Amino acid sequence: MLGGVPADDLMQNNSAASTILAAAPEGRYARGMNMRNTGDTSVATYDRRTIVLHWLTAALVLALWVAGQTIDFFPKGTPRVTARSLHITAGVLLALVVLWRITWRLRGGVHLPPSDPGVAGAAAVVVHRVLYGLVVAVVVLGFTSVWIRGDTLFNWFTVPAFTTDNRELREQVVDLHGLGANILLAIAALHGAAAIWHHVARRDGVLRRMWP
Repeated sequence: MLGGVPADDLMQNNSAASTILAAAPEGRYARGMNMRNTGDTSVATYDRRTIVLHWLTAALVLALWVAGQTIDFFPKGTPRVTARSLHITAGVLLALVVLWRITWRLRGGVHLPPSDPGVAGAAAVVVHRVLYGLVVAVVVLGFTSVWIRGDTLFNWFTVPAFTTDNRELREQVVDLHGLGANILLAIAALHGAAAIWHHVARRDGVLRRMWP
């Protein structure tokens, strides 16, 4: 008995962790792996910075989507300008967070192997990459929308419009921005539902990988 955990359990957990590392391609997933004791199991987890950036990204995506759906509810004039300016500012913050997250993942973040082998694990990897791509695309489309139509930020300064007479182009970009945001939120919701299913039904520690 060590620290309240049977020695046989500790040996079994360490063996499982070693199996994960051995099964992963050399150097691809093992880098910086953390082992967190969660009572009756030992779970490989991401590093603190990766976890914070993940949840910050999720919170910003949700807040931006809600803001995008409610901007037109504000009265025209200062209230709507303020709401739109907050939306744009949060979009800039999301862009910085995603850039930081990608940089950290490439340079120093913990890499873990897929939770499921075979097709399920490959599908999870694809979903993660699609989410990254959608976040980048939605942010770029948002910035493009501001640049094309022009805007006023907090009534402090003005972003000059790229074009003032091409209404069709402005509407197309805004529609694409909204469509991309809806698809992003839908896939993120499925991603979250899958994590909860792993946690509740399979009890395999997948959610605890990214839990603070």
